[in-house]
Amino acid sequence: MSARPPLPPFTLDTAKQKVQAAEDAWNTRDPQKVSLAYTEDSRWRNRDMFVTGRDAIVELLTRKWEREREYALRKELWAFEGDRIAVRFQYESHDAGGQWWRSYGNELWEFDAHGLMSRREASINDVPIQESERRIFGRRPDAERGVPFPLR
Repeated sequence: MSARPPLPPFTLDTAKQKVQAAEDAWNTRDPQKVSLAYTEDSRWRNRDMFVTGRDAIVELLTRKWEREREYALRKELWAFEGDRIAVRFQYESHDAGGQWWRSYGNELWEFDAHGLMSRREASINDVPIQESERRIFGRRPDAERGVPFPLR
């Protein structure tokens, strides 16, 4: 098994690096690539779905990004200790009918000694927005990395 730095126990800097790496990976919208950050038997709770393992993660993400079009995400470190990180996030996407959504959430992450995520619990709420209200577009500019995003 190969390591996925940074490795736990996390410091403020390495926790921030882990969060930014996750944001960057998820913004590729490539389920296979994203799944490689998780253990083979990673356990997830995503909204009301419970999945275990990389294959199930790939299936979940494939369905997600088929439904959530033009998905663009921002993650922010909330807290960390040892092998655990908590983040808050926002993302925007639109559905097949053209309705735009901003989704707000919190995630709890637990990592193995190799830096792979073994557990992810996500709580997410969706708010309809007008396209003119969008504020998240593609990859976060370097100058905005680490800058807290608005609550609403």
